Amino acid sequence: MPIQDTYKTISSPTTAEFKDRGSKFIAYAFPTKDTTDIENALDQVKKEHPKARHHCYAYRLGLDGNNFRANDDGEPSGTAGRPILGQIDSFELTDVFIVVTRYFGGTLLGTSGLINAYKLSAQYALDASTVEEKIVEDIFKITFDYSIMSDIMNAVKKLNINIIEQHFEETAFLKIGIRRSHVQEQLIKLKASILKVSTEQVDKDTKISGLKINPID
Repeated sequence: MPIQDTYKTISSPTTAEFKDRGSKFIAYAFPTKDTTDIENALDQVKKEHPKARHHCYAYRLGLDGNNFRANDDGEPSGTAGRPILGQIDSFELTDVFIVVTRYFGGTLLGTSGLINAYKLSAQYALDASTVEEKIVEDIFKITFDYSIMSDIMNAVKKLNINIIEQHFEETAFLKIGIRRSHVQEQLIKLKASILKVSTEQVDKDTKISGLKINPID
C-alpha cells in the first residue's frame, strides 16, 4: 500500500457572510495544527462577537482525519456543526477549523433553513480560501564529527534535503526533513554520497564512523 504523505489544507484564515431572514452568519476558516490553536481561534471570535447568540464550529485534524468534532452550540442537534464539518470534507481538507457566528434576526429558520445557512456560510469561507497541498516529512537528527562535516553538508545539499535546524558548537548536528514516502531511498543515497560509493554498496543498516542518524517523533 502506498505511503500517504500529502494532504490538503488552507493557507491562511478567511471569512465570509451569509444572511437569511434577518439572521446574519459570519464564518471564519482557520488553518490549524492542534486543539490549542482551535481554542485560541474560538476565543478570538467570541471576543469579536460577544453579543452573538451562537458560535457553532467543526474541525478535522491529522493526516488520517480521525480527529474531528462538530459542535452545535445551542442550535438544534445536527443543524450546525455537522453541515460545517460536511463542507470541510467536501473540500477534502484536514487541519482546518471553521466557526460560524450567528446573530439571530427574529425569525426562526427551521431545521432545513439552519442546515442550509451553516452549510453555505462554511462553503463561502472555504471558497474564499487558498487550498494548498502539503507534504508530510519525517524528521531526523544527524549528529556527526567535524572531520566529516563537509561530506555531510555536500551530501545534504546535493540531495536537496530540507534542513530544519543546524547546530555547530561543541557537538555538530542537523535536523532534517525527508518526505515520508522517500525516507529509505533518501537515507541510502545520503550514506552513499557521504561514503562516495554507489547506492548498491550501502543499505539501511550501513554504519558510518562519526555519524549517527536518529528519527525524531
